Amino acid sequence: MDILVTGGAGFIGSNFVRFLLNERNDSVTTLDALTYAGSRDNLDGVLDNPNHEFVEGDIRDRELVNELVADVDVVVNFAAESHVDRSINGAEPFVSTNVQGTQTLLDASLEADIDRFLQISTDEVYGEIHEGLFTEDDPLNPRNPYSATKAGADLLVQSYRETHDLPVLITRTCNNFGPRQHPEKLIPKFIKRAAEGETLPVYGDGSNVREWIYVEDNCTALDTVLREGEIGEVYNIGSGVELSNLETTEKILEAVGGSSDQIEFVEDRAGHDQRYAIDATKTKELGWEPEWSFEDGLEACVDYYLETDQ
Repeated sequence: MDILVTGGAGFIGSNFVRFLLNERNDSVTTLDALTYAGSRDNLDGVLDNPNHEFVEGDIRDRELVNELVADVDVVVNFAAESHVDRSINGAEPFVSTNVQGTQTLLDASLEADIDRFLQISTDEVYGEIHEGLFTEDDPLNPRNPYSATKAGADLLVQSYRETHDLPVLITRTCNNFGPRQHPEKLIPKFIKRAAEGETLPVYGDGSNVREWIYVEDNCTALDTVLREGEIGEVYNIGSGVELSNLETTEKILEAVGGSSDQIEFVEDRAGHDQRYAIDATKTKELGWEPEWSFEDGLEACVDYYLETDQ
């Protein structure tokens, strides 16, 4: 397949581009605006791959997007503003990129009559859940500007299926961790701070629960959905590994060799969802299973982040 990966120089996107080039016989075009979350360095080792083309550009650039989409079979849209704290401080770029940018890609995909459009979303669109698991049929209840714009993009994608019969798929994944993640994110940030003997700021009492998946497992799940998923469907991608933020922090300190004295409880974040948890049965029925334990993934992260300048 000829695949356009937008946001492919970001954390998950760059890992997926590497997966496609190393594990599949695909031709990949990576489009990325190289904002704070994207870097050419994330694509070291594959930039010169003969099956890979990198294009610096914005998914809101209609002329560029039309040109690129016309030459591919499939669009995989990772491009997004993705940090909750940043969205609380200013929502405009989230609305512009996550919603309007997605519309630009959808319009181009419709015009080019592509084979598949995969929208990469998040479990945060469901909101918080205190007990049980979210399934793909549950209503969306986003509770911060970031998740609201991702939910809006999901609904827009689904509308193009209903209105224009565009062959779309949507994935909603739990929290990813792994190499090449932006250093402001919890796990790389805390690994660095713990190793340097600094404090680790934990929101509230640290009881907020997140489900974690190692990024390589997410990439194999995304590839499975892309190739085997039923057009028009939504697929949750999760590991079943749930940890409170305090438990995650304690595991990082243990892995790095830090001290519990480094934990600093700080004022809770506005609109901080208590728990996310999703049912990934539907994706597993396509033949996918996660392979990485949280502990093995964390060990790989510690090795990576302490050996790089990221």
